[in-house]
Amino acid sequence: MVRSNNYALQHKILQAPHHYVTVIKSKYEDNSTPERIEHMPTPTTKDLTLLTPSDLAADFDTDLTTGLTTNAAAKRRQEDGPNQLTAAKKPSLWRQIGHHLSDITSLILLFAVALSAYLALTTDSDWTKTIVIGSIVILNVAIALYQEHSAEKALAALKAMTVQTVTVVREGKTQTIAAADLVRGDLMLLKAGDAVAADARLIHSQDLETDEAVLTGESSAVAKSAAPLTEVPDDLGDAVNRLFSGTAITSGKASAIVTATGMQTELGKIASLLNQTQKQATPLAKRLNALGKRLSLVAILGGALTMLLSMLYHQETLTESLMLGVSLAIAAVPETLPVIVTLSLAHGVQKMAKRHAIIRQVTAVETIGNVNVIASDKTGTLTQNQMTVTHFWPFREALQKVTDQPLSTNQQQFLTYLGLATNARLTKQGEPDIGDATELAIVRLLAHYGLNRDDLETRYPRIAESPFSSDKKTMATLHKTPDGHFLAIIKGAADRIAFSNDHWHEEATAIHDQMTAQALRVLAAGYQQFENDPGADWETQLTAVQPSGLIGLIDPPRPEVPAAIQAAKDAGIITVMITGDHLVTATAIAKDIGILDHGQRAITGHDLSQMSDEALAADILQIRVFARTTPTDKIRIVKAWQQQQAVVAMTGDGVNDAPALKAADAGIAMGITGTDVAKNAADMVLTDDNFATIIDAVAQGRTVYQNILKAVEFLISVNFAQIFTMLIAVLVGWGAIMTPEQLLIVNVLADGIPGFFLSRELAEPGIMRLKPIPKKASIFTSGLGKRVAVRTTTYVGLILGVYALGRFGLSANQPIVGMTMLFLTLAIGSMLDIFPIKTRGRLNRAAFTVNPILTGSLLGTITLILLLATVAPLQQVFRLAPLNLGQWLIVLAVIWLPMLVVEGYKRRQHRDELAAWQQSELIGGAE
Repeated sequence: MVRSNNYALQHKILQAPHHYVTVIKSKYEDNSTPERIEHMPTPTTKDLTLLTPSDLAADFDTDLTTGLTTNAAAKRRQEDGPNQLTAAKKPSLWRQIGHHLSDITSLILLFAVALSAYLALTTDSDWTKTIVIGSIVILNVAIALYQEHSAEKALAALKAMTVQTVTVVREGKTQTIAAADLVRGDLMLLKAGDAVAADARLIHSQDLETDEAVLTGESSAVAKSAAPLTEVPDDLGDAVNRLFSGTAITSGKASAIVTATGMQTELGKIASLLNQTQKQATPLAKRLNALGKRLSLVAILGGALTMLLSMLYHQETLTESLMLGVSLAIAAVPETLPVIVTLSLAHGVQKMAKRHAIIRQVTAVETIGNVNVIASDKTGTLTQNQMTVTHFWPFREALQKVTDQPLSTNQQQFLTYLGLATNARLTKQGEPDIGDATELAIVRLLAHYGLNRDDLETRYPRIAESPFSSDKKTMATLHKTPDGHFLAIIKGAADRIAFSNDHWHEEATAIHDQMTAQALRVLAAGYQQFENDPGADWETQLTAVQPSGLIGLIDPPRPEVPAAIQAAKDAGIITVMITGDHLVTATAIAKDIGILDHGQRAITGHDLSQMSDEALAADILQIRVFARTTPTDKIRIVKAWQQQQAVVAMTGDGVNDAPALKAADAGIAMGITGTDVAKNAADMVLTDDNFATIIDAVAQGRTVYQNILKAVEFLISVNFAQIFTMLIAVLVGWGAIMTPEQLLIVNVLADGIPGFFLSRELAEPGIMRLKPIPKKASIFTSGLGKRVAVRTTTYVGLILGVYALGRFGLSANQPIVGMTMLFLTLAIGSMLDIFPIKTRGRLNRAAFTVNPILTGSLLGTITLILLLATVAPLQQVFRLAPLNLGQWLIVLAVIWLPMLVVEGYKRRQHRDELAAWQQSELIGGAE
């Protein structure tokens, strides 16, 4: 089925007065796309934009002069409900907590908490295990709840945009009512400065312009007209006789009939998308969950086997067998890993904030590091969000590019006339400039060439003005010249000025085509001189206008963007432009900055609406530019890329971007131009609205992910070693060779505290020349699984050997001696081999000096471990024995073995990887 997401098809379903149909919405928690329309009225034969005011009034059973009656308005409010946005029902706090405790890792930790608490109550065991593990569970749940609470702010910000009061005509009387009481068919009165409280169709307008950036993302004011259209518009931006809730009137005045309220408005449909959109689990979360399941499976099978063997063959009591179960649970779960991940992400947040990227969702740090598609808005992100004159053409000269070259007399006269017919004004530094975006571009052009509008008007004082209107598309001014004559200047659309010069049309058309080919917006200017004051009807006397020239304007790319897009390409990241602007402009900008290459496509939202989800997903790899898009289009684009297993970052600043920001793997909002709705739906906010900042954030995100992988390698190897040594010890009849307290010391203290500071490791060289990690890749890819296996095997053999030597070789079968030697070897040895883990390069002096806080934590923790093994009261608490000199020398010798093994294997692994890479380069070169 082809989805009908475009404006023209959607709005064949009209706002009939009473009869409604219900359209079923998909929740699209999978890869499907939501329907945009919910509870829309029964279709009629014509679109709203095509109706005359009288037909519109008849359809909505209202009057063009007196509006609705009070009774009719009350009845419709009862039928439709209040004119406000509604949120999806939020699950209870207990259900949210239950959801976060339902994963297998949390269940194992809860089992360990319950079992250790039972043993503390029924035996002489203490509460240490219960308190430590329970605190970790509580911390993880609290972080998750906080993140969910932050995400809920998006709809609250959207609701805050709705208008509080509105002026309507009811029963022939003008009155101000609460916006929530507005209903279909109300006759709404609007003027400059008003916010639009509901969707409406214009029935009268005068020089009306609106700011629709919240819906379209484009900041230029939109000229509106009440006249019926001749054909159904393709998108919202072309529906020039309609007004939309949440937009603002920037100039003129109007009256309009309300056609939709509340959740039926375009703003309401965005709210519906926000309600439906489910945030994707991050790749890191999925990988850690998969890791937890593996550890849990080993723990469950190992625990059951250990308890069974200990009860059947070693005649252990139930309590002792349960104690073994607790020990295995503690050994299986890396208790500090969630905290280390959180600290790594938090450190990434701090680093990104210094680079103008504010992270709202902590987990987004890692996600941004692994994005392979950036879907970027154009205006303000890739471009400067400032209309600029880049070319100008004085009549009968060559087309000029704006440079630092001095102006000729003819060029200076052309710019003088442009400046005189302009109302914009530059203000002091730090203050916002005053005026329309196009006119501000003109006065900035004057300033570039050392001209000042105030000085020009001193020489040519303005006598009269005919302001710009959407109907005539021109403005004109009348001035007195220094010699006492009069000068009329007119500027605007080239085809709306009646130039009298015979050569103008041919020459101007060629120049006009050159500029439009570069996606420039073209304005013309001309003048007419009068010997005497032409009087009040001076504008009607403009019948002999002489051409002055043309200017070409565009919102130019940011200068740093092309290099940033190339850096993204080098890092294996595709950049896609999604914009509400016209296709020609978007295509030109995309080619200029390197997004659109030969053989790649640019399409419009209308083209997109003709494609099924399946066709879009199949073609998405070839499309780089999407123009004139709607909020639903943006979600479809994100979903299509996600179907290709891409990790998608979406940028945006308007209300219309919010659903797609939420649906993307990483939503990125603009901090300067962005609405609160967009910011609250996003994971990251750019304080400088700069695309290049995203690339910096990717580099930092990759660094964070690398450091998390180092922490996984550091912790998991020891956990696996603990599990296997416990199992083997029970199988050979040794019983529990480590107590739960000792396991907690190793997991939380010896490995946990140094692991915390892995988050501060610097980026590995060449990190931005690596390709992004595939979305479905295991956490054990890139050689991590092999390194964990080597490290685990080393520890299993080493600590079992040390235990056996201490118990049977260096003492008279004293388990506590073997346990003490094992504890010291595992605790200190696992800390020392953090050095070959913390760098992928060769182990050298820098590995010990970079990140000094990590080295300091190691020294402090080793000191504490030595105190536990040498201070008598602490020895008794942790069931450790004093060692003699020979036993200490053996421990001090073997604690270095893991570091040497890890470093040796790492060098061999890198040598093999380098050889494979060089071979692939030779093959690629041969091909």
